[in-house]
Amino acid sequence: MSLKITEECINCDVCEPVCPNEAIYQGIEIYEIDPSLCTECVGHHDEPQCVEVCPVECIPKDPDKEESEDQLWEKYRRLTAAATV
Repeated sequence: MSLKITEECINCDVCEPVCPNEAIYQGIEIYEIDPSLCTECVGHHDEPQCVEVCPVECIPKDPDKEESEDQLWEKYRRLTAAATV
């Protein structure tokens, strides 16, 4: 399941630089997460780094983008393979 950033986001800029997949970007009003790049930090860290650093706790799992642990690992492998090409 990828994560999402809710309207409570205060645009503090701390989540974007800690994302190992560069899935977080500045949207029109708040930061957003590209679900095709979000692995919840699987393959990089034990916990999602954006959730760890967010001061307002506005980054929950997105129930509309459910993925199993195996699917997150597969996405991680695909993204890292693409980065080495």
